[in-house]
Amino acid sequence: MAGHVLTSKISGLFCGDKINSLGSIDSGMNNKLPMQVLKVNQHQVEGDAQADPIHHGGEERVLHHFPREHYGQYRRWDLISNHKDVPAMGENISTVGLDESQVNIGDIIQIGEVMLQVTQPRSPCFKLNQQFGHPKFALAMQESRMCGWFYRVLQAGEINASDSIVLIERKTDISVAQAMKIYFLPEVDAEQYQLLMQCEGLASNWVTSMQKRIDTQTIENWQYRLYGPEGEPVE
Repeated sequence: MAGHVLTSKISGLFCGDKINSLGSIDSGMNNKLPMQVLKVNQHQVEGDAQADPIHHGGEERVLHHFPREHYGQYRRWDLISNHKDVPAMGENISTVGLDESQVNIGDIIQIGEVMLQVTQPRSPCFKLNQQFGHPKFALAMQESRMCGWFYRVLQAGEINASDSIVLIERKTDISVAQAMKIYFLPEVDAEQYQLLMQCEGLASNWVTSMQKRIDTQTIENWQYRLYGPEGEPVE
């Protein structure tokens, strides 16, 4: 598997440092502009910014990779009520031919000069509901696991739009989709959590969160994350 070129084509590279209003909150999702080259360092993509550095960005979430095909599926499910398209998820890398079932937690991936490691799936929040005009978009992403994933940077450099995506080393047997399923199980499952927590490369905040669930035998309330300050929509 080492050195395997993934059957995926980069369809777009994006970054942006402007923060915009999204309803009553600030967001960087609408700030991304197409780029021919991304300049990537250990901590961030040069010229990129996040409105909420607590929940976005940082060394374990330097780049966001999102499959282009998912936009079409979300439209077919009538979950996008406006005309927004790539890179409306706030992604840095858009590809065709690669999804969450083909990428594993801990994968070492090289794109151009840059060496990356997959750290976690994207954890959807209510900003997506506002972005796409549907009150349950974030919930649909959580349940479908069509979420994209984040990378930490192991070797800085440049990514070009024409670069291949190469799987250098597979560290674990848990795909991004499986990680999403385990993390968002409706009830505490210490055995499943332990499987995921043992994955080399998994983001530290995910490890901490699952350990807390095991210790307290309680899952944190997801209402605010999924629906925002207004709460779950009434049918």
